[in-house]
Amino acid sequence: MRRLFGTDGIRGVAGEFPLDDATVRSIGRALARHLGTHAKGKVVLGLDTRQSGAWIADALSAALAGTGVEVQSAGVIPTPAVAYLARSRGFAAGVVISASHNPWTDNGIKMFGGDGYKLADAVELEIEREIFAELAAGKEAAAGAGPKEPALPGNAALRAAYAEWLASVVRGQDLSGLHVMADCANGAATAVAGDVLRRAGVKVNLSHNHPSGKNINERCGALFPEVVAKEVVQRKASVGVSFDGDADRCLLADANGKVVNGDGILLLMARDMKQRGTLKNNTVVATTMSNMGLEVALGREGIKMLRAPVGDKYVLEEMQKAGANLGGEQSGHILFLEHATTGDGLLTALMVLATVARAGKPLHELIADLKVFPQTIKNVRVREKKPLEQVPQIVQAIAAAEKTLHGNGRVVVRYSGTEALCRVMVEAESEALMEQHADAIAAAVTKAVG
Repeated sequence: MRRLFGTDGIRGVAGEFPLDDATVRSIGRALARHLGTHAKGKVVLGLDTRQSGAWIADALSAALAGTGVEVQSAGVIPTPAVAYLARSRGFAAGVVISASHNPWTDNGIKMFGGDGYKLADAVELEIEREIFAELAAGKEAAAGAGPKEPALPGNAALRAAYAEWLASVVRGQDLSGLHVMADCANGAATAVAGDVLRRAGVKVNLSHNHPSGKNINERCGALFPEVVAKEVVQRKASVGVSFDGDADRCLLADANGKVVNGDGILLLMARDMKQRGTLKNNTVVATTMSNMGLEVALGREGIKMLRAPVGDKYVLEEMQKAGANLGGEQSGHILFLEHATTGDGLLTALMVLATVARAGKPLHELIADLKVFPQTIKNVRVREKKPLEQVPQIVQAIAAAEKTLHGNGRVVVRYSGTEALCRVMVEAESEALMEQHADAIAAAVTKAVG
């Protein structure tokens, strides 16, 4: 069982294990050993806007450099940009210093292979074992002056290459009639969002694009999509886009100020891709958290929907098995495999904008028939992550809810892969029934492991 890697890399409080200086350096050396024959090659590195990002990146870079690996920093840049640069520029691997949607006090380390894909679970486990073995042996972190070049400000040419590639994906589409409000979450999107959208021909206004190192995700961005929704109405914009801290996902707002989540994006794009003959195997991969309403709407179009565990790496695995090229999560991680190897908030925004422009209709009209089952998600903070099937109180509460719902709703209870939380999701035909069962299960979780 993995102890360091969650569903999206290694995360924790910056300065504390596993993001203390010694462990960060051990992570760097373990990654270098994993690269093996590529150890004399290059690694591309990027980070978001957290105050701790620079010293973590520099410690990691120093450890890699100490083993003969050359590190090139792109500075502040979205996570998917590192994946793109790794596969397009011949890097042996890509590393991102970010904790995505977490508070500024947290940080994390994500790794991509030279092919631009996140590392497989088995590879992460192998690296993790090496880290713990080194720490157990009491090996001192190498001293030294650090990397030859600091992580910040990074190579502007790498950021420009990513922006140009994104703009090229929709080149030939006339997006000049669209006015977009883009909430950068005071995170990584601030480095490139304006450039990308303007290169694509969009009229854009940016908000929350003044990071301080401590205001990332602070009442803005994809965690608070209602903020950009209000701005859309105020400025009479066409579409609102809100990114998370590392810009690997986005949520939307239509011209009426209604938030559109990943389910709405998947429906919009699945229809468009099917119409254009580009939806492979007539299949979309969503997750256990996607609303039943999406499944019903796709079914009416003759499109098959598969469900994967939560985590875009697991969506990717299911897409590869099914031969699908469109998949994603309700949270706004959307994968377009014909273009990218991981979720990319800016790519998603551009694909949506191109679809809206082609249709000549506003966003809300294109997904007006998506009837969402009442759904709630309750987050319960836990002291331990004991397997849920081994906790009788929780098993009984889930069984009672499913018996009452009798197929006209869903229950999903799972631990977060990145935080000490248990997420209780309930869908039902009525809000009263939904709340009743969600409260009962959340109470059982609190009593047992909270």
